[in-house]
Amino acid sequence: MTWPLALYFGFVVFLAVAVLALSHLLGQRHAEPATGETYEGGIVSEGSARVRFFSRYYLLAMFFVVFDLEAVFLFAWASVVREAGWDGYCEVLVFAGMLLAALAYLWRCGALDWAGQRKKV
Repeated sequence: MTWPLALYFGFVVFLAVAVLALSHLLGQRHAEPATGETYEGGIVSEGSARVRFFSRYYLLAMFFVVFDLEAVFLFAWASVVREAGWDGYCEVLVFAGMLLAALAYLWRCGALDWAGQRKKV
């Protein structure tokens, strides 16, 4: 039963190698002075491309992912709420309570406040 999978895998590898070989053989080769330069929509780039971001951007992104996953789990629970019964209801209350406690902790620490300094807890 695994031979179709092996055949498919072999075909995919063959196809990838064939496409890379054909693009190497048929592709254009040129070495103009502007080939190695960056292209930013016709605007000449200036300065370094390595710009430092505050870690708050990354923290906000992580908070968004955590609380967005909460919504995904709650939607999944809502689709099976009748089958889950009271046990499922109690579990989702515990889940939402834990995330609400995490949100309260982040709020208290000042992680959601961009204007002021963070407090140590």
